[in-house]
Amino acid sequence: MESIGEGEMHEQVTHVAGRGAALYAPELTLGEARRLYFESNGFGEDGGYEERWIKVKVWRLPVWLPNTEGRRKAVRLHDLHHIVTEYPTTWRGEAEISAWEIGGGGLRRYYAGWLLDLMNVAQGLLINPRGLYRAFMRGRRSKNLYSLEFTEELLAHRVGEFRERLLPAKEACARPSARDRAAFAFWALAGVASYFGALLAAFSPLLLLMLILLRARGLF
Repeated sequence: MESIGEGEMHEQVTHVAGRGAALYAPELTLGEARRLYFESNGFGEDGGYEERWIKVKVWRLPVWLPNTEGRRKAVRLHDLHHIVTEYPTTWRGEAEISAWEIGGGGLRRYYAGWLLDLMNVAQGLLINPRGLYRAFMRGRRSKNLYSLEFTEELLAHRVGEFRERLLPAKEACARPSARDRAAFAFWALAGVASYFGALLAAFSPLLLLMLILLRARGLF
């Protein structure tokens, strides 16, 4: 498949006003678009896939998590979703794409990605509730890539091809049904539960240490 030169690729990337997200031309291959995605977000040449640890912010607090093999498999597809949907990698954008992925059938067997997406949904309820809702409803009429296993062959396909395959043809025409709204409420609650569960797991060692110190001093 004919590829596009580096200079041409940069000419085919524009910025969406007010969002800061990169808009990738449909003529680009997913591989070419992904290189630009890595570059514009400062992710390095390999997207950070081989790093041993990843930093996740629980609200304003950074938490370091192991970059497991399951997470590596999920994020390779997640990054292609960013390119196809054009959601940015900001806090607001990550909430939107997480809602879109869950609305579009979820992450199936990619269990490591489920937790991160649900936590992003919980944060999105506070920082971007309208965008979160719209993205979830868009996802309800879309498909995602989590039914597949990532292979390098995927990167040879055009961005436009996958937009046609995954995104609804007429995104604004269908009104959410009662079932759509009930699904959003369910996953919003699941996101909140996952968020507080992750907080408890992350800070339980510190809480346990504090209890031990208090008991040692006879204060508890």
